[in-house]
Amino acid sequence: MSGTSPSGTGQVALGEGELWSSLRRHTQARIGLGRSGSALPTRHRLELQAAHAAARDAVHSAFDPNAVAAGLAGMPTVRVRSAAPDRLTYLQRPDLGRRLHATDRAHLPVGEWDVVFVVADGLSSRAVHEHAAAVVRRTVERLPSWAVAPVVLAEQARVALGDDIASAMGAVMVVVLVGERPGMSAADSLGAYLTYRPVRGVTTDADRNCLSNIRPPAGLSYEGAAAKLAGLMGRARELGATGVALKDESDAVAPPA
Repeated sequence: MSGTSPSGTGQVALGEGELWSSLRRHTQARIGLGRSGSALPTRHRLELQAAHAAARDAVHSAFDPNAVAAGLAGMPTVRVRSAAPDRLTYLQRPDLGRRLHATDRAHLPVGEWDVVFVVADGLSSRAVHEHAAAVVRRTVERLPSWAVAPVVLAEQARVALGDDIASAMGAVMVVVLVGERPGMSAADSLGAYLTYRPVRGVTTDADRNCLSNIRPPAGLSYEGAAAKLAGLMGRARELGATGVALKDESDAVAPPA
């Protein structure tokens, strides 16, 4: 029941339905769904089924490197595959998704690169198709003095494949933009993983910095992600490390010199 607070403060007490509606404006979590008998109301049950279907589609959808390359028009790209020969093997054998295909290693350009950006399908090609090119572009714009390698478009790839790629190309740092595991509230979330001087089979997740939930307008914006990445990269260069040794202590980071 709504009305004036009995405490006499003059504040209006919200009814139960109004309270949940107010709270839902601040989260994408499914809260206060109610019930119909011992089950969820039909509307919410159907919403959950639709979200589950979207998550499955995101995991199994094919990666389209041409779509990403089109978004990166004017920037050089190179395409590689992991050692996982197909999607089923990729899902069943995470270790193969962390290693380059033997024949693709020879196609990677070797140079004195400060950073290489790797766009990897991960567990949501949808996220990569929708967000990756914009994040790469905006980040590179903040790195005018950096030697940026051609962008690597990697299929059936996991985060650690970036270690193999950076080592093969001679890049000091690698930024892997990867489709994150879909949840029941988001199937299009992009993650960005920064690693300084990675070594295949040696580097661990503790050596990386991660930005998650890049997916405007519901998540982190492209400009916000680019600013944070560029700031972290500049500090990683000064510190000579990423991961637990490098902290993002500000929401407003300046681009590196």
